[in-house]
Amino acid sequence: MTGLELPDRKHHSSWLEAAVEFGGAHRDGSGTDDWPLELLRGPAEFGRFVDRLIADALPDSPRMPGYVPCTYLWIVDDNTVVGSLAIRHVLNDFLLNEGGHIGYSVRPSARRRGHAAKALHDALPIARGLGIDRALVTCDEDNAGSRATIERNGGIYDDSRNGKRRYWIGT
Repeated sequence: MTGLELPDRKHHSSWLEAAVEFGGAHRDGSGTDDWPLELLRGPAEFGRFVDRLIADALPDSPRMPGYVPCTYLWIVDDNTVVGSLAIRHVLNDFLLNEGGHIGYSVRPSARRRGHAAKALHDALPIARGLGIDRALVTCDEDNAGSRATIERNGGIYDDSRNGKRRYWIGT
């Protein structure tokens, strides 16, 4: 059964397999912006990466300029990492216009199986626990799958900005 889990070193091999499937494409919700995949193949560096993801939820953790506190979670199905999800605790200008509170991605081989819909559903109470009453979730204009996922979870279309559809979902 698919569920959300905090990042954990035990998923190193499965996480790497998922990351490779993206072929270098951006993985929303992954937290890998400063972490080259080749570097994360080593267990020690992967451990530092996991620690960093977990620490990013703390308000005083150091982070890159323009980034906000974020809870990172992995979408796991039967001990296999099938994707990642991020809950951004607050919205800055970029997130308000394009990124949203919640971002997610599912590895190509696991798409069209309901993993994203379940992960978004499971993330909403977590967002509420972080003080987010209405979560902004966005997707590319041409991403029909993500659009359906958001709408299936109660997303109400607000508008489109810079090629992104913006939806609000009560938590």
